[in-house]
Formats: sequence, structure tokens, C-alpha cells
Amino acid sequence: MTLQNTRESNYPEWFQNVIQAADMAEISASPGCMVIKPWGYGIWERIQRLLDEKIKETEHENCYFPIFIPLSFFKKEAEHVEGFAKEMAVVTHSRLVNQEGELVPDGKLEEPLIVRPTSETIIADSFSKWIKSYRDLPVLINQWANVVRWEMRPRIFLRTREFLWQEGHTAHETLDEAEAEAKKMLNVYIDLAENCLAMPVVSGQKPSHEKFAGAVNTYTVEPMMQDGRALQAGTSHNLGDNFAKSAHIQFQGRDGKLHHAFTASWGVSTRLIGGVIMSHADDEGMVVPPVIAPHQVVIVPLYKDESKREAVAAYAEKLRTELAAKTAFGEKVRVRLDNRSKESVDKMWEWTRKGVPLIIEVGPRDLEKNALMIRQRIDINTDSWKSFVGFDEFVASVGQRLESIQSQMFNQAKKRLQDNIVMTIKTPAELEKYFSNQNVWVEGSKPKVSFVRGKWCGDDAATVDKLKEMKITIRCIPFDQSGTEGICLITGRPATLDVIYARTY
Repeated sequence: MTLQNTRESNYPEWFQNVIQAADMAEISASPGCMVIKPWGYGIWERIQRLLDEKIKETEHENCYFPIFIPLSFFKKEAEHVEGFAKEMAVVTHSRLVNQEGELVPDGKLEEPLIVRPTSETIIADSFSKWIKSYRDLPVLINQWANVVRWEMRPRIFLRTREFLWQEGHTAHETLDEAEAEAKKMLNVYIDLAENCLAMPVVSGQKPSHEKFAGAVNTYTVEPMMQDGRALQAGTSHNLGDNFAKSAHIQFQGRDGKLHHAFTASWGVSTRLIGGVIMSHADDEGMVVPPVIAPHQVVIVPLYKDESKREAVAAYAEKLRTELAAKTAFGEKVRVRLDNRSKESVDKMWEWTRKGVPLIIEVGPRDLEKNALMIRQRIDINTDSWKSFVGFDEFVASVGQRLESIQSQMFNQAKKRLQDNIVMTIKTPAELEKYFSNQNVWVEGSKPKVSFVRGKWCGDDAATVDKLKEMKITIRCIPFDQSGTEGICLITGRPATLDVIYARTY
């Protein structure tokens, strides 16, 4: 039941095949957009709920701001508008067409409205009204929303013109507080990625040429996908007082004088689902970490003899009831009993392709033995994929099994990350040779090129063109710097900074 394309044969097509086979999303009739189907959206709901709890634990509150932002708001912050200019969708008319399908001249807006690509500017406008004194600080808010960025080469869950995300926005009394906020929320994203998505990351600071438009510092989490490429999975920004100055966010300080506030912002999006796919899926389909699986256990009744139907159904319902009372990761186990009229083998493979952690077969012979056939999705290509387990034994151990699967998935991804960070490249010529290979997958399921950890001199101007030429980027300046001296892999100059060079999505 292998997918049409494997990771080794055609990685980009394999990614699309996984999404299709798992019935997670599809291309929309609206160009460049996607329809997130129930299984894909169920995964997003789990991510959203878990992250929302973490955000609220850090004393942030949810709110909502308009999707339409006056163009003049962007013009106030020149670097910001330049950074998003090519991605903006602009509303120019309130009444678009007449009966003949032509634009109505008198429907033109007095000022164009930008469809939200990010909300720094409009939230800064509100902050300027809310904040009057140092006693009003800090302001700590978050919003769950959709955003629009006019992507020219869309890919489902990676780059679509509309996507879902959360964006946190905060205002502080001092620059140090804004910096602490940016780093604190980056740690929240690291926790989410590693402990919920089973997706280990390299974290660090973006170089100046990769910063968010208008930021003082940008921090990032970068997991490695199975093909060796990086995926920017979450960013956090110290915006300094740049947006405060353009939006006139001022407060009376402790000294009685007016001061500009210091702001920060941070966000993750449905791109995380793309990261989960490319971190964990295999050539049979999706594999979902139990923490974020909409259904952690699915029960599929099996019977050919109609006379056995009632007994099998009662046995399956008893199993569902007892499992639903158990806990894993501090929550009730999410279990579904699939009583649909589909053929059992079709249901079994449907849930396999969706990546449900545990799939349970229940048939007449199982009743006789008071046992179950367990299929553990992560082990599909091993001898331990299927096993018979006693009914009571499985019910008692289900939480432990799910937690073990989560750990196993993280450890596999962690080993892949550690094994594929190349640290032996010491010269620009070696770096160029390494990234000259355009293949993303080779025999043996090992990436042809992956992360290179090497030196950089910190000269943005001398770096950007060469990086573009090699079709790579500096993903981050990791926090765990070695402090050793070496040769910059771009300019050949003496350098001490360790950075991650990689191809990216």
C-alpha cells in the first residue's frame, strides 16, 4: 500500500501524496489557497489548543483586530512596508462590479486597505490609545487569525496565499523587557515543537539580512525535514521602539517624561502541519504524534458473519468506553469507534494513511480470547507493527503506549537531526561543492545535503549574493556558540560565529 511516490523517488510529490492520502487538505478553487479538511484541521485544533494554553500560562490574553489595515499605517514604517510590499493584497473598491461585470468607478475607496499580512501596524495604533503611563505596561496580547500574503508559488501547508496563525504582540517599558519577551516566547515555541509535535529544532538568532522587517532582533526555531531542508517553524521578534515611534506609542515614565514603548511580536502558523508531515510521515502515509492526533486510538470492528455483528459491536463499545476513561499526557484518551459501513480493510488503511497512532481490530475471535489485534502506526515497516494483546492489558497500558510512541517519534527525529548536521566543512570551496548537488534524496533514505554548521564573519553585504547563488540561506546563529575561531564559509575571512547553512522551504 505504498504511496504513488516515495520519499526517495520524488520527495515533493511524496509530500503532496501524503496530504491527499491522509485527506488533510486540498487545493481550493480560489487560486493559491487551500481547503483544510477535517483531519488536517483537527491536527491544527490540537496545536492551537496546546499553544493557547501555553500562551495564557505566560499571562498573555487573546483579542482580535480587523483583517483590513489602512495603507497609511504601513507607510509610517518604511522598512516594514518594504518587507511586505510584494506580498500585499490590496482592496481598492467597495463595490467591485456592475451588472456587466465592470468595475464601478464611484466604488473606489478613499484609501486602499491592505488585507492583513501581519498586524504590527494596526495593533500599534491601538496600543497608542491604550498606553498612557508606565503603569499601563506591559501589554501582553495574542490573536488567532488568518492572514494573506500573495504567494506566487503556493504549496499546501507551506506557502499559501491565505493561512491560519497566531500572532502575539506586546508593549514594554524597556528594551531589555522586550528582548526578554522575544526570547521567552521563543522558548514556548521550542517546547511546543519538541514536546507536542515531536519535532526537534535548532534555535537561535537570525542574521540581520534575515530579520523581520522593522525588527531589532529576530529569533527562530528551525527543524530539519527528512530531505535535509530547514523549515522556519516559528519566529519571535524584538521590535525595539521602531513601531512605537511610527505609531506614537508613548507613555509617561517614572521620571515624569514621555517615552516611546518597546514592542515585541511572535507567531507560528499552519506551516507547522507541513513540518509535522515532513518530519514524521513515511512511504505509507501520514504519522501523527499522539499529543496532537485528533484520534489517538481508532477501533475497527471486523466480522463477515452478520450473526456476529451484535456481539462484536458490544465488545468494541465496551473497549471504547474503557479507553475513553483512561488518560495520556494528562488528558483523556481520544478514541473513535469506526462503525461506518465501509469495508473493514478499507477503514483500516484509511486510518493508517491518516497516521492514527494506534488502530485496533476487533473481531469474533478476539471476543473468544478476550484479546485485541493492535496496529501501532509508527512500526508499520517492522515486525512489531501488529501484535495480539489481552483486552485488560491493553486498556491498562494505553496511556503508557501513547507516551512511548511520542518519545519514539521524537527520538527518531532527534537522531536524524544530530546525524545530519555536517561540521566538517571548513572552507568556502568545500561549502560550495557540498551544496552544488541539487538532489534532495538518495538511496538509503539519507539526505544528500542537510544542515552545515560552520563559521560566518557576520558581513551581511558580502554574504547575501553568494547565498542566493548557492540557493541556500543562513537559518540562524545558534545560541550554543563554540567560541572557536575559523574561516568564514562565505568570504574566507577570519570568523568566530557559528551559523547553520541550509536549503529551506
